[in-house]
Amino acid sequence: MKPITFSREETDAITAKLRVYFRDELETDLAALPAEMLLDFLSREIGPFFYNRGLYDAQAVMTAKVEDIAEAIYGLERG
Repeated sequence: MKPITFSREETDAITAKLRVYFRDELETDLAALPAEMLLDFLSREIGPFFYNRGLYDAQAVMTAKVEDIAEAIYGLERG
């Protein structure tokens, strides 16, 4: 699987949120470089779980829509 990567703007936004979380919830000052290292770790090790969940959710939506279409087509049958 291709690694999850973020643009510089996304990385900055995510690491800012990590730093605020560490400050507010853990009372720990997380510098910029360790925050980026943590983001890299989370992206590499935990990100695939979130990515896969998104795929499963998208698949469920698509399956429901296909079933709706099949029912609509069945309703058009003549006979």
